[in-house]
Amino acid sequence: MLARQVLRNSSRTLGRTFATQSKQSARPVLRSSILGNPFYLGATIIGGGLFTLYCFDVRSSIHEYVFCPIIRSLTSAEDGHTLGIWLMKNGLSPREWFANDDDVLKVNVFGKTLDNPVGLAAGLDKNGEAIDALFGSGFGYVEIGSITPLPQPGNPKPRFFRLPKDDAVINRYGFNSDGHLEVVVRLKKRLEKYIRKNGENSVKNLSLNDGKVLAINLGKNKTGEEVEDYVKGVENFNEFADVLVINVSSPNTPGLRNLQGEGKLTTLLKSVISKRDALVPVHNKTTPVLVKVAPDLDESEIASIVKSAKESKINGIIISNTTIQRPDTLVSSPSVSSEVGGLSGKPLKPLSLKALKTAAKYAKGSDLILVGCGGISSGKDALGFGKAGAKYIELYTAFAYKGPGLIAKIKDELTEELKKEGKTWEQIVGEDLK
Repeated sequence: MLARQVLRNSSRTLGRTFATQSKQSARPVLRSSILGNPFYLGATIIGGGLFTLYCFDVRSSIHEYVFCPIIRSLTSAEDGHTLGIWLMKNGLSPREWFANDDDVLKVNVFGKTLDNPVGLAAGLDKNGEAIDALFGSGFGYVEIGSITPLPQPGNPKPRFFRLPKDDAVINRYGFNSDGHLEVVVRLKKRLEKYIRKNGENSVKNLSLNDGKVLAINLGKNKTGEEVEDYVKGVENFNEFADVLVINVSSPNTPGLRNLQGEGKLTTLLKSVISKRDALVPVHNKTTPVLVKVAPDLDESEIASIVKSAKESKINGIIISNTTIQRPDTLVSSPSVSSEVGGLSGKPLKPLSLKALKTAAKYAKGSDLILVGCGGISSGKDALGFGKAGAKYIELYTAFAYKGPGLIAKIKDELTEELKKEGKTWEQIVGEDLK
């Protein structure tokens, strides 16, 4: 298509040059001048090829300044989301072709070494359709989901809203999910395809990428059982996940956040760990389990969550999910900013960072891994979350706005900041707590 467009543009130029000729006589001249001339044809093909390579490189600014704005101008928020997943799963998204992560970004977590601490939060690839494209974009950690046991459509549309003036979005998707069975089949096919090509001994991580980790975020059906739905998730996805995440903090499933109370949460997490441990001899691995919590908690509630995490012996806490608060700093139209749902993006950062620092205070001295999530859009943001106690970080909304090039920018900026301090990522984690 690109080559044809170049040919059409060239034809118009030549047509103007030979304006004295009739249209009928001009066409053979054009055909002869371009298609019959090896130099012009070769230049067109080479130029088209180079431009295609440019478009498929995540570091190309065309994604942030051209493609993403065009998609936003032509689609609703949810249609844009759907289009993005379709492009990625069909191999039409850019990759990080020519860069290797600097060694200062490496982080050891869950007995594995990640090439970098920049992860994708759950909510973008809800059904595990674009895993390899997302890893190809440069993430060190990709979290798919939330996935519910049974398929469910989620809340009625519209349910996803852009707040571009705030670099934020509001969603009330309500765990729209293909369900366990369909996603398990998808993951199994992906794994089998990899094994056929590379051999079973080549599987080091379920991400199927060295230095990267795949997490699967588990949710419950709207009318599902509080404990049973999550235990089913562990049973069905343990085989395919490097990490399992228990989501008890989405604001869009009625009653879900009530599970963050200490008694209910401890019971739930102990049941999850019991099922996970029972699968160790079956899958020959002990899958780390994290719980994802809300930023809309006071200090005593966060302290009780940390206590539950310790008692149940899970591996860590992701802080945080979206917020139901509407900060005074929002400048977008009240008709949009007042929509019901969870707010994410830059306005969430102060809330999530505060919650992370509080959790770190109560987790200090334990083996709990803390993960920073919420409003991160730069390397300096990532550094701040790391110093506040995050072993690695996750983003979503900024990625949706800026495009795939944002990941490389964050990693480059983070590398620069670390080298200014003469430290590695590992060395700065929790630095502000010391």
